Amino acid sequence: MAVQPALLVYAGPRARAHLRERGLQPADVRVIPAAAGGPKGLVLNGLDRFIFGHWLAGSTHTVHLLGASIGALRMASASLPKPDAALATMADDYVRQDYEHGPGRSPTPTHISGVFGANLQQRLGLRSTELLGNPRYRLHVFTSRGRGPLLRSGGRRATTAGYLAAFACNLVSRRSLPGWLERVVFSDPRDRLPFALNDQPTTTVGLSADNLVPSVLASCSMPLWLAAVHDIPGGPRGAYWDGGITDYHLHLPYASMSAGLVLYPHFQAQLVPGWLDKYLRHRHGATVQLDNVVVLAPNPAWIAHLPNGKLPDRDDFKTYADDLAGRVRAWSAVVTRSQQLADEFGSLLMRPSIEAQPLL
Repeated sequence: MAVQPALLVYAGPRARAHLRERGLQPADVRVIPAAAGGPKGLVLNGLDRFIFGHWLAGSTHTVHLLGASIGALRMASASLPKPDAALATMADDYVRQDYEHGPGRSPTPTHISGVFGANLQQRLGLRSTELLGNPRYRLHVFTSRGRGPLLRSGGRRATTAGYLAAFACNLVSRRSLPGWLERVVFSDPRDRLPFALNDQPTTTVGLSADNLVPSVLASCSMPLWLAAVHDIPGGPRGAYWDGGITDYHLHLPYASMSAGLVLYPHFQAQLVPGWLDKYLRHRHGATVQLDNVVVLAPNPAWIAHLPNGKLPDRDDFKTYADDLAGRVRAWSAVVTRSQQLADEFGSLLMRPSIEAQPLL
């Protein structure tokens, strides 16, 4: 009986042809996106550390790193001078996060934001010169800015009402989303993205030492879990939220790139456009925009053997409640097991030809 792989490779038509004919080399990769998804991103830690700490380490060309939510945190960590160590630290911090709260109560969004923001300042803010001066990587942090009276303030009741209204409008058409939320990308000013963000209205702001931590914090600020981040330096005034609200899995117009491939380590095969599209399965399918995209995703059969038979997720905070040690054990086991994904990817790279499945 054949052993099932832990890692599956999916690719758009142009990318599949490239992999079949030439395999995959560091110079082929021009863009690496990183999805929102909270704790699910921990399963990619082994891949991240291998890709940034080893495989791409000797390359000299420019690579654009795009991130929303935990994806922004991953890509910011990858932009530090020693990405292998930085990504290991990031995962350990994420696994061990804990917040003060009363018996039977959840920690407040303000408290979570304060603790999480202080950690970002320690890990990223104090090293902003090194991070933003990376000679090869260009970081692009995706955020969602509230629009209209309900989502401008960041207040709890207004936020709840605003997102319910945005969800209802998004059911009709994703084109209605900019009426409620604006995509704002804090982008390395040295080089533009190699494709246009013309799929929806977008404001681009130069990434700097002043807005690095606020933009990453905003990109990680899931509504009602964390507080909104207000008036990020350099950006339009207002309340900023999780970048995954507008761009859950960064399903963007990659096919318009003039050259190179998009390498996408992801926790699933499908690229869901926005967080409000999570349960709208008719919007989950591949499109022509992904023609040059290679997705690396864990095999669902492999995931079934992880702790609790699934990827880590936000529900684990409730499942484990005050059992911090139990959650840390489960999440740490996933991070450790993620090395298998890296090992299998390393083996694939040795091949002159790689077979990939069509994107789903």
